[in-house]
Amino acid sequence: MARIICKCGEILSNTLAPNDIQLRVYTDKEWDDIINMGQIDSLDIPEPKIDVWRCPKCERLYFFEEDNKATRIYKLEE
Repeated sequence: MARIICKCGEILSNTLAPNDIQLRVYTDKEWDDIINMGQIDSLDIPEPKIDVWRCPKCERLYFFEEDNKATRIYKLEE
């Protein structure tokens, strides 16, 4: 569980579960590997390799990798 302050000033946190901040995003290959695992329980589905957060105020996307630091930040164009 973590929290950051978005560049727009909004506080983003994943402490609540479920929440509207943290997105579950899998690459097509990751999802194919999960599907090909056969009969699995939903609790056995691995976490995505990249954690994606979306700001509800400005809709920026933050991409986090292994070191828990935002490695890429994308701002919505108009």
